[in-house]
Amino acid sequence: MNAVLDRPPMFAATDRAARQREVVAALLAVLPAHAVLYTSEETTPYECDGLTAYRERPLAVALPETEAQVQAVLRACHALGVPVVARGAGTGLSGGALPNPLGVTLSLAKFNQIVRIDPRSRTAVVQSGVRNLAISEAAAPYGLYYAPDPSSQIACTIGGNVAENSGGVHCLKYGLTVHNVLQVRGYTIEGEPVTFGSEALDAPGYDLLAAVIGSEGMLAVTTEVTVRLIPKPQLARCIMASFDDIRKAGDAVAAVIAAGIIPAGLEMMDKPMTAAVEDFVHAGYDLTAEAILLCESDGTPEEVEEEIERMSSVLRASGATKIAVSQNEAERLKFWSGRKNAFPASGRISPDYMCMDSTIPRKRLADILLAIAQMEHKYGLRCANVFHAGDGNLHPLILFDANDPDQMHRAELFGAEILEASVEMGGTVTGEHGVGVEKLNSMCVQFSPEERAQMFALKHAFDPKGLLNPGKVIPTLQRCAEYGKMLVRGGRLAFPELERF
Repeated sequence: MNAVLDRPPMFAATDRAARQREVVAALLAVLPAHAVLYTSEETTPYECDGLTAYRERPLAVALPETEAQVQAVLRACHALGVPVVARGAGTGLSGGALPNPLGVTLSLAKFNQIVRIDPRSRTAVVQSGVRNLAISEAAAPYGLYYAPDPSSQIACTIGGNVAENSGGVHCLKYGLTVHNVLQVRGYTIEGEPVTFGSEALDAPGYDLLAAVIGSEGMLAVTTEVTVRLIPKPQLARCIMASFDDIRKAGDAVAAVIAAGIIPAGLEMMDKPMTAAVEDFVHAGYDLTAEAILLCESDGTPEEVEEEIERMSSVLRASGATKIAVSQNEAERLKFWSGRKNAFPASGRISPDYMCMDSTIPRKRLADILLAIAQMEHKYGLRCANVFHAGDGNLHPLILFDANDPDQMHRAELFGAEILEASVEMGGTVTGEHGVGVEKLNSMCVQFSPEERAQMFALKHAFDPKGLLNPGKVIPTLQRCAEYGKMLVRGGRLAFPELERF
C-alpha cells in the first residue's frame, strides 16, 4: 500500500523559504493577517488529518471567511502555480487532507453557517464547514433530519462528506452523501464559480454532481451544499444479536437482505472490537460472542413491530445465540453508542491504528474476516473489525505503534493485503473513506492504465495544471510499476496484470 509513496521534488531549505515568502506575500494581499498562518507552530496542527501516520507541513494555511476571499486565494495560488489542498474538520481517514509541503492548505473551517432550512421542500442550504450533526439539529424543530451519519458526525463537515462521499450506519436504507445532496457550489482552481446539480429535479447541461461528490477535492473547492432532509421516523428499535461463529454472523447478514428486509442499519463487530468498545462505553455488549450484529428498524410503530419480528426470526434461524431488542430510545442509543465509538475505543488499546476501508459482496463477509485473522498471524499485529455489514463496507482497524518503523511497515503491508483480498473477492478498495494517499498503490490493483487515464482526463478538464490536491487518488504509471515490482520481490503478486506496468 504505502510502501511506495510519491514525494515532491527535493528543494533546498533556502529555496523553500524563498517560495514560502512569495506565497505568504500573495496571500496577505488578499486576506487579513490573522487569516494567514505560516510559522511552524501555526501550521503544525494542520500537518495531517485522521490518518496520523503521514505528516507534512504546508507553506501556509489560508483561513478565508467569505467566498470572495476563497476566490482570491485560488486565483493567487493558480497564478503562482502553487498546489492547494482544501480542508474541512480534518477527520478524514485516508490522508486526503495531507498538506502539500510546497503548497497552501485552504481551510474552510469558518464557512460554518446554515444558510436556510426549507421545511416545505425538505432541503437545507449550508456552508461547507457546517458539521454533519448540526444540520439535523437545525432541522429537528421541523421534524426533519439529514440521513447520512458518519461515526464522526459530531465533528466532520458537510464539505468533507461531499469530498469523500461519506456514508454511516444508516446508509443501507437511506444512501450515501451522493444520494442526499441536490447541489454543490464552489470554485475551480482558477477561481471560476461552478455549480453542480440543482435545487430543482434536474439541471441543464451535463450532470456532474455525482462526479464532484467523492472527488476528494481534486476538481473544485466546495463552499456551499444543498442537502435533502427527510422526516424523522416515528419510532426506531434496534436488535442486538450474538453469534458464536463469525461465519454464522456473516451468513445472517445475507439472510436478512435475502428475506426482502432493508434495515435502517445493519452493522457487525467482531469479538476484539466488542471488547474494546464495551470497556469504553459500557453498551451492554455480549463479550462471549465471536461477533454481534446490530439491526435497526424504523418507521411507524406497526411497521417497526412487524420488521423487528421478521428480522429476529431470520437471525434465530441463522444461528443467533442471544437476541436483545431495545425497549426504549435510551436503550437503542446505548446499543449504538458502542458502534459509534469504535474508533476512539481502539485508540485506548493501541498507540496507533490504521483504519482500512474496502467493500466486498455481503456473501463474502465471513471469508474476509477469516482471511484477516490469518493476516494477523502473518504480520504479527492485532486487528479489530467493524463493518457496515448491510452493504459490505469493511472497517478493519490494524493496531500498531507508529514510533516503531518495523510495525509501521508491517501495518502498511497488512492493510494492502486486506484491500487486495477485497478486490479478489469481487469488491473495491474503498467504500466511503476515499483513496487519499493511503490507497494509492491499491488503485494500481483495481484499475487498469486505461481506466486511470480516464480519471486523469476528468481531472485535467477541471484542473489542467494539476494544482488541486495533487499526488493523491490517481496513481501514476511509474508508481504502479514500482508497486508491482515490490509485490514480485515480496513473493505475493496476487494480480498478474500488474506485471505489464
